[in-house]
Amino acid sequence: MSLFRGAIFIDGGYLDQVLLGFGRARIDYSKLCSALLQDVPLLRTYYYHCLPYQPTNPTQDQRNEFSNAEKFQRTLSRLPSFTIRRGRLAYRGTDDAGRSVFEQKRVDVALATDLVMHATKRLITHAVLVTGDSDFIPAVEIAQSEGVQITLYYAQNIPPHDELLDAVDARKCITQEIIDEIKRPEKVRT
Repeated sequence: MSLFRGAIFIDGGYLDQVLLGFGRARIDYSKLCSALLQDVPLLRTYYYHCLPYQPTNPTQDQRNEFSNAEKFQRTLSRLPSFTIRRGRLAYRGTDDAGRSVFEQKRVDVALATDLVMHATKRLITHAVLVTGDSDFIPAVEIAQSEGVQITLYYAQNIPPHDELLDAVDARKCITQEIIDEIKRPEKVRT
């Protein structure tokens, strides 16, 4: 039995933006987990995201978007050792251009709480973060004080906060090469 064990903590909103920068790449999440942890045995992957905002009287497009997001998250939850943690979107009004503004709630707190809990209970020796938010620095510091090695995966198109880059033990850029390794095969239409 290995003395090492890792967990992956994915900020789904951040990863969405990363994948947009790679031409809306569609990836195989099992391959992603293998690529991120490499030779460290996986305890669990946690994926934090919100379902799209659903108004009281949604349009057909809004219903479809919500349904597709639910199906996607359900598919992810069926992967081995994969857990979905859902936040919720809160409507915050409109911006100067008249576009609706939404804010994720509970996502960052859930990720930070899970990281700290895994570290303090000594469930993991390694943690992989896929995020860019400096709000996670206190959780990173607590996990490190418990002996957990923290690796941050990020992309150049959505750079993480400098303080987060400074706080982690290792930094790895998500490159086109990594995306190519974890891409889902294209469906062949006949």
